[in-house]
Amino acid sequence: MRRISLLWKVVRITHAERFAVGYVLLLFLVAVAVWLAEPSITTLADSLWYCFAASTTIGFGDFVAVTWGGRILTVLLALYGIFVVALVPGVMVNYFIEFNKIRYNESLVLFMDQLEHLDTLSKEELREISAKVRNFRRKS
Repeated sequence: MRRISLLWKVVRITHAERFAVGYVLLLFLVAVAVWLAEPSITTLADSLWYCFAASTTIGFGDFVAVTWGGRILTVLLALYGIFVVALVPGVMVNYFIEFNKIRYNESLVLFMDQLEHLDTLSKEELREISAKVRNFRRKS
């Protein structure tokens, strides 16, 4: 559950939810406009399919924009689709960086707590702390 809340925090910080909602709205608006503008696209479902294929840069070619308005809308939708697709890896990388920072801070707090109570630790716990310090020095 903590991971989901962290992911949602990253999504909010990066405003990725705005871009995703904007993408869906733009997809539907352009689909209606293309449906009205393009003579070869006769149904709203076909227009949605065309817009999806264009915005994901798949471009199957079963429908083609022939009017200038349809072509301009297709270009705008494709550019926005590329931007949204590029946003996903950025959000995921940011999520993993934040997740690792939290894990590092939690382990550091635990380690510092153990150091504060050295006099109450058993010999085995002291050996574990010593091993952690050696491993840390090797990695540095």
